[in-house]
Amino acid sequence: MPTVPSPQTVLDRVRRDVERNALRARNGIKLVAGVDRPGVGQTPKDVVWQRGRTQLWHYRNDADTYGGVRYGPPLLLVFSLISRSYILDLTPGNSFVEQLLEAGFDVYMLDWGEPDERDADNRLEDYVDDYIPAGIDRVLELSGADEVNLFGYCFGGDLALLYAAHHPDAPLRSLTVLATPVDFRHMGPLADIFSVGGMDVDDVLGPDGNVPPSVVVQGFRTLTPTAEVTRYVTLWERLWSDEYVASYQAMTGWSDDHVPFPGAAARETAEMLVRRNGMMTDRLTVAGDPVHLGDIRVPFLTVRANRDHIVPPAATAPLIDLVGSPDKHELCLDAGHMGLVVGRSAARTTVPTIIDFIRRRSDPLAPGEPAGTAGQEA
Repeated sequence: MPTVPSPQTVLDRVRRDVERNALRARNGIKLVAGVDRPGVGQTPKDVVWQRGRTQLWHYRNDADTYGGVRYGPPLLLVFSLISRSYILDLTPGNSFVEQLLEAGFDVYMLDWGEPDERDADNRLEDYVDDYIPAGIDRVLELSGADEVNLFGYCFGGDLALLYAAHHPDAPLRSLTVLATPVDFRHMGPLADIFSVGGMDVDDVLGPDGNVPPSVVVQGFRTLTPTAEVTRYVTLWERLWSDEYVASYQAMTGWSDDHVPFPGAAARETAEMLVRRNGMMTDRLTVAGDPVHLGDIRVPFLTVRANRDHIVPPAATAPLIDLVGSPDKHELCLDAGHMGLVVGRSAARTTVPTIIDFIRRRSDPLAPGEPAGTAGQEA
């Protein structure tokens, strides 16, 4: 016979449901009104270099807050061209950057800003041969180091790969990429419209000569057309939780918050990476020079997710075999695209693994020792 709940148990359930419905109503009103939105990208930092819309940020590793810099050389993060970089520094307590600082790294980030008509002619080579090298030079100048650990996120990983392949003598101690596509045949409708659909990038350019953010957002939505309905259902179920609502606002806010894709770089991406599938077919060129991922020889880590609907697993899986590094590693996690860098699973698995990989290829610093002197003779 089924167990009959006691009157007290029934009353407790009713009370809980009443309380949760009240919280749902309160949080629903706040969501609609747009109040109490969580602050994003709040880790203290300084702009230490700028060219056009691009900025190099240096995060403050305060000894009292994070324990200070305890490993060298510095770590440079390279972000994607089409999204905003605050996903790596989402909210206090849920920040990839915070965890890197707490691990003792000297952390910098190249943020591309918001491109406008002045950036419409930017090609991939401008980022690979100009901005990234200039950013690295500035990091070396400020730190006194002679190498950096390089980290690329999503399409920023593709830029980092092209940089490392085109500059085999680059001052890199290691290279880590996360959620980085290489087989663009598996990027879904977003790639299909240019590879087999007959559409040209020029067909979707805005008045400023760039691909508008709305086009990028709509392209990602076609990858999982029911995702928006699903997320609202989940939101309703958890709307009573202040913690969940704050996380929902931050993460969905970022997923809808894109920047223009510079027109010339978009054309080159469509032709070389999508139509030619250049990373898989070894038909990559930068500034007219053939480049090969097999020429990358520095210690290498690729991190990917098997539930990633933005960069599907089939698009990231071949990378480990394309890179020529003798010291190379792959981490595949049961997570989604954002879940690799934010949330509990990221804090528990992804980030500690990345930290361990970079730390093993770094040098410990003595107390008060500048990052640039790591591993040098006294």
